[in-house]
Amino acid sequence: MIAQKYDKHDMMQSEFEERARRILPHGLGLSVDVYQPVLIDLMRALREADLAPAFLEVFKASTSALRSVRSRFPDVPLAYHGEGLWVTQPDFLDSASGRLGVSEACTHLMVLRSAWLNHECATKQMGGYSFGTYLPPLYTESAARMTSDNLRVLQSRLDQAADAEHAAPPLLLLEMPPLTYFGCGTMPIPDFFRVVTERAACGLVLDIGHLWTVYRYTGAWREQSLQSFADMFMRTFPMERVIEIHVAGLAPHSEDTCHRNDYEPPRWIDAHGAAIPEALFDLLRLVLRNSRLSSLKGIALEVDTKPIPDVVSEFRRFTTEFAGEKLRWTSAGAENATQSARRSGVSQRVAPEPVGNDERRMLGALYRRYAEFVQAGGHDAQDVSLAVLGGGEDEDEDSVRPYRQTYLPYEVIHWGGDVADMFPETCARLCEAGIDLRDFVAFWFGAPRIQNDLYDFFLLKIERFVEFVAHRTPSLSATARSEADELRRDYHLANEALPVQEARA
Repeated sequence: MIAQKYDKHDMMQSEFEERARRILPHGLGLSVDVYQPVLIDLMRALREADLAPAFLEVFKASTSALRSVRSRFPDVPLAYHGEGLWVTQPDFLDSASGRLGVSEACTHLMVLRSAWLNHECATKQMGGYSFGTYLPPLYTESAARMTSDNLRVLQSRLDQAADAEHAAPPLLLLEMPPLTYFGCGTMPIPDFFRVVTERAACGLVLDIGHLWTVYRYTGAWREQSLQSFADMFMRTFPMERVIEIHVAGLAPHSEDTCHRNDYEPPRWIDAHGAAIPEALFDLLRLVLRNSRLSSLKGIALEVDTKPIPDVVSEFRRFTTEFAGEKLRWTSAGAENATQSARRSGVSQRVAPEPVGNDERRMLGALYRRYAEFVQAGGHDAQDVSLAVLGGGEDEDEDSVRPYRQTYLPYEVIHWGGDVADMFPETCARLCEAGIDLRDFVAFWFGAPRIQNDLYDFFLLKIERFVEFVAHRTPSLSATARSEADELRRDYHLANEALPVQEARA
């Protein structure tokens, strides 16, 4: 049984190496959004500063906007950062995410001619509940095995779409997500990704800022230095699968007023619009020295939502400091792939035994409890699988409290579109009626819902707010619907265009 496990691990590693070998080195680049900051203005400002990213990783946008990006920058290698593919979820294969989302992602990959599809190992929808930002998976062995099953199916669909277009199949990359104050599970995070890669031939993205949040919110800082933690983390994490490295900013949440002792690290969370702290550049140097970092193709600063002058300044430092490094831009050597195939002695196409339907149903119930556990005013965990990572008897509630009481309400009311700005007339009249917008948070999480459409938090917020108004103040329904219709029209028009504004450098 043990021999079979390692044979299949070798098989997956061999298939990964074969796929990775086809990807050309990408170098030092930027992970960008089309709209924030405006991509055309950003590239103009970089050119004026004599800076040229070797590649761009473009976050999901409309097909027409991505086609315009490809046309506008014909000589720049473009990679794709997907969104809405909830591979950590037990219902992924039969959901709108697994059907409509995968089809859309395949189209985007072909438009950009991307060598890879990067997606967070996280979700914004679980158990019938929707969130504005990512929640990490349950860090358990069962969840890892189920995630790997979803990844293998997703990769096969990417292959089929590429075959239909006579194109090279993009490699699926899974990005280790950040912890926003807490994580849940019974398995150390690097072990989770080791299990995934033993069962799937995916690549990985290692985000340096996300790694820092693991150090902070698993409590590792209490016992180890950052360097010691990173060294120990990389002993288990599948560094040989890392295709791309991300570096982005960290900052405290604007609404976080929790007291912090002087001896604690800052209560930073992932924040792409914020400055990159010095600690992350130190951590990047440490990661680049790792001897098992054998498949690296690119390093990107994530700069969506960051002011253009700050991007220019940070990218100048980034290229000055790291372009001269002896980075391991590799082709995942054919010799290693051949040796792995010889060790396995089995066909590369024989997959591990998939997780059964009963186990998927069990995980589905557990993910619903996870979603309820983290909600503002949510329930306490009653299952060992929902144990807070790194938490002690008195620490679990303290770890989750800032997420429940501060982060999540802010997300629903303000993040990705402030409700009061979106519905000015309706909100003014709600205020006159003595209705607090915080009641919208309780309504949002009032009950699980079947998700039949592709995830779009802005459109979801419009839909849910109209429902909330109809529930609380039916006399305002017509006003809310009118404002909603205008929002949807403007939103769709904006998403179809590739904006051009004056760069402010």
